Amino acid sequence: MENAMMVALSRQITLRRELSITANNLANMSTAGFKVEKMLLANNPSKSANHSDGPQKINFVQDWGISRNFSDGRIEVTSRPMDMALVGPGFFVIETEQGERYTRDGRFDVDETGTLVSSDGNPVLDDTDSPILLDAFGSSPEVSKDGTVFVAGAEVARLKIVEFTQLGQLKKDGSGRYSAQEGAEQKIIENPKIMQGFLERSNVVPILEISKMIEVTRAYKSVTNMLKSQEDNSRDAIKRLGRVR
Repeated sequence: MENAMMVALSRQITLRRELSITANNLANMSTAGFKVEKMLLANNPSKSANHSDGPQKINFVQDWGISRNFSDGRIEVTSRPMDMALVGPGFFVIETEQGERYTRDGRFDVDETGTLVSSDGNPVLDDTDSPILLDAFGSSPEVSKDGTVFVAGAEVARLKIVEFTQLGQLKKDGSGRYSAQEGAEQKIIENPKIMQGFLERSNVVPILEISKMIEVTRAYKSVTNMLKSQEDNSRDAIKRLGRVR
């Protein structure tokens, strides 16, 4: 009985975590560049409680990690010159105080110095790892499909777009950004496909996430009912033992 309760409790913990991940996916279904997440589970063999018969080991359910689906999200027309959508593999490169960060969020702007910046003011880098300087008071820049930036017809920079051999080496860093593990292999994409005046929204499929939430909620309720049944059985057994003389 103790074994069953311990396994059920481990499953409840993972179900709560899975529900939280699913709810986060739904909350970000309109977020630019967001990638849908999924929890990874693993069996964790462990020694069972003492008993005279039955299996010597039981398998607990363990939250092993999170996987992300990096497929393209829905492309939305904004007609805003500073909005840029990246189609296919790759990431824009942002310079932060913590180092380079990588994102699919193309909601860019121009600050008071004429520098192309991300939505929270960090410089967007070009293929020479330098900030991209534009005319803060002049005409809007034009960006070609390969990421070349023009101001008043003159080429001023080329957006740095990188891809990684192992996407699993990217760590979520908040604000739709990722940091790379030390030694992560990356390369510059020579011919990216960039769409100016568009944004890539999340790749969350709402109906799938809602179905997942219902499934997880039902599973959690089922485990809860089983735990209550086990508790009732234990209480009844103790009562019967107390009546034995």
